[in-house]
Amino acid sequence: MTSIYDIKINSLQGKPINLKDFEGKHILFVNVASKCGFTPQYKGLEELHQKYKDKLVVIGVPCNQFGSQEPGSSEEIQEFCEVNYGVSFLITEKIDVKGQNQHPLYSWLTNKDFNSKKSSSIKWNFQKYLVDNNGKLIDYYFSITKPTSSKITKHIK
Repeated sequence: MTSIYDIKINSLQGKPINLKDFEGKHILFVNVASKCGFTPQYKGLEELHQKYKDKLVVIGVPCNQFGSQEPGSSEEIQEFCEVNYGVSFLITEKIDVKGQNQHPLYSWLTNKDFNSKKSSSIKWNFQKYLVDNNGKLIDYYFSITKPTSSKITKHIK
């Protein structure tokens, strides 16, 4: 596994997402949860998606590993995101972002052996990983970093 574009993951509706389709754009991966103190960041993620959609793909990745704050089914997650935050960006299937059953996407994002940049661990919901338009990891940002922070947007502009 050398390229982020080779990783297989499905959408919330169970359809395959081909990350190669996003080559040439930045990708912001965010592990999301519906019942977290950071959940209002969905609004900022949607703003980012709308403002930079020609240059950036925002991908929400539901995960129930932090405080069991994403207990819902795919249908419940979809409805929650649309009704409460008007989310129109891509949401993946619910996965594990750490531990024994860590999804290959997060193995790549968090392991320097795969991403050639740096290793990290997921601390909580709404941790963000920014990948450049060539599929290289730029950096990661803890939950407290707002989606529209200049720490993130300076790389996209």
